[in-house]
Amino acid sequence: MSKNTICLWYDHDAEAAANFYASVFPDSSVGAVHRAPTDFPGGKAGQALTVEFTVLGIPCLGLNGGSAFKQSEAFSFQIATEDQEETDRYWNAIVGNGGAESACGWCKDKWGLSWQITPRVLTDAMKQGGEVAKRAFTAMMEMRKIDVAKIEAAVRG
Repeated sequence: MSKNTICLWYDHDAEAAANFYASVFPDSSVGAVHRAPTDFPGGKAGQALTVEFTVLGIPCLGLNGGSAFKQSEAFSFQIATEDQEETDRYWNAIVGNGGAESACGWCKDKWGLSWQITPRVLTDAMKQGGEVAKRAFTAMMEMRKIDVAKIEAAVRG
């Protein structure tokens, strides 16, 4: 295990979530699944208690802790994409697998974890500042999934 690992709380299906992430994102994998030696709050002996996995090279630990806590937008993965095709692929995988759309490039997976699917053209425009950033930001505020062509048009003015 890495010295610093993101721990994500799941009700009972951290292993399914980890397998999904590994199937969608490159440089992602599922590692060890640790089974509970005894019953625990929200689970029984022998069930997966923790699952080690990586998402785009970031080490994570899924904890099946029961229903006491839920995911919130206070934590999200921000995924930088190169073009509309990559943006669509990740967005559609998350939303199409029981997730939900939100605003400004945000969506949630079916486990409630928030994702920001953010094309680089948008972050590059924001870095420019001034009128370019203002136009890109204004365009983004009207979107759910980010439309790269509309951001590019906003950048051009």
